[in-house]
Amino acid sequence: MKKPLLILAGAGILALLGAFWLLWAGPGPTSEARTIVVEQGSSVARVAEQLEAEGMIRGNAATFRMFARIVGSSDPIQAGEFEIPAGAGAAAILSHLQHGRPIQRLVTIPEGMPSVLVHERLMRVPFLAGEVAVPEEGSVLPNTYSYRRGETRAAVLKRMQDAMRQELDRLWARRRPTAAVGSPAEAVILASIVEKETGKPSERRMIAGVYSNRLRRGMKLDADPTIIYPITQGRPLGRPIRRSEIDAVNGYNTYTRVGLPVGPIANPGRESIAAVLDPEPTEALYFVADGTGGHIFSRTLEEHKRNHDRWRQIREQRARVQSGQQGAQPTP
Repeated sequence: MKKPLLILAGAGILALLGAFWLLWAGPGPTSEARTIVVEQGSSVARVAEQLEAEGMIRGNAATFRMFARIVGSSDPIQAGEFEIPAGAGAAAILSHLQHGRPIQRLVTIPEGMPSVLVHERLMRVPFLAGEVAVPEEGSVLPNTYSYRRGETRAAVLKRMQDAMRQELDRLWARRRPTAAVGSPAEAVILASIVEKETGKPSERRMIAGVYSNRLRRGMKLDADPTIIYPITQGRPLGRPIRRSEIDAVNGYNTYTRVGLPVGPIANPGRESIAAVLDPEPTEALYFVADGTGGHIFSRTLEEHKRNHDRWRQIREQRARVQSGQQGAQPTP
C-alpha cells in the first residue's frame, strides 16, 4: 500500500511544482513587451486584476495574489508606468513592479518660450489626455517635467504653473534693494524681456541692470522683443521690424511707451527672474549687439551711437560676404 501512496504523493508534488512553474515562476503568455500603469497606492490585489485584464499573466488575479503572498517579496509596489518584457512571468512582473525603474516621460519647456508655443508643445506630447487652453503668458516656469501615461494635460500644466508661483515667491523674498520692480508680477514682465534680449546667461544681470536704470530714470526701455510680441504672440517674426511697427502704440511696445509692458512677452526662467531681482550694479543705459552673440554696453548716448555704427558695419560686411557666396558659380 505504501508504494501507491508514494506514487500519488509524488504525482501531487509534481503537479504542484508544475502549477508553480506555469502560474508563477515560469515565462508568461505575452509575446511582446507591454506597459502597465500603476496608480499611487495600488495594492497587489488591484495590480493582479490589471494584469489579468490585460492578459499578462497565466491563471487569474486570485492565483497571482496567492503566490505573491506565499513566495513573493513583501516590498511595496511602486507607482508609475512600467515596461514589462516579453514573456515575463508573474514572479518577474511582481519583482519589476517592486524594484524596477518606472518609465520616465519628460516634457521640456525652454527658457523664454512664449505661451502659444508651450500650448503647442503640450498638445503634441504623446500619451497625455484632454486639452488645455493657451496658458497665461509668464505663468509657466521653464523646466523639464515628468508625466505619466494617461495623465491629463491640465494636470501637467498645473504643475508647471505651481512651480512658477513657488519659485517666484522664493526669489521675491530674496530680492535686493537695487531691484527696480515693485511686485512679483512686474518682476516676471521685466524678466521676460531680459530673457528675450540675450542668449548668454552671463549677460542676464547686466541687461537687467541697464533696464533697471532706465526704469528708475523714467526712460523708455526700447526693447525690440516688445515690438514683436503683439504681432506674433511670441513666435519668431521671420523678417526685419518695420518702421510702422516701431512706431505702433499699444500696451507692449516699449519704443512708444514709458515703463514696463502691460504683461510678460514670454515665460522667463528662474535665472532671468533672479537677475531682475538682483541686477548688476552699473551706470550703463544702453547696449547693442557686438557680433559674437553678446552685447556692448555704454553709459552715454554718444558711446551707444558709436557702438551701434560699428554693429551696422559688421552686419553690412556679413551681408556682402553672404551675397558673394550666393552669387558664386561652381567651377565647370
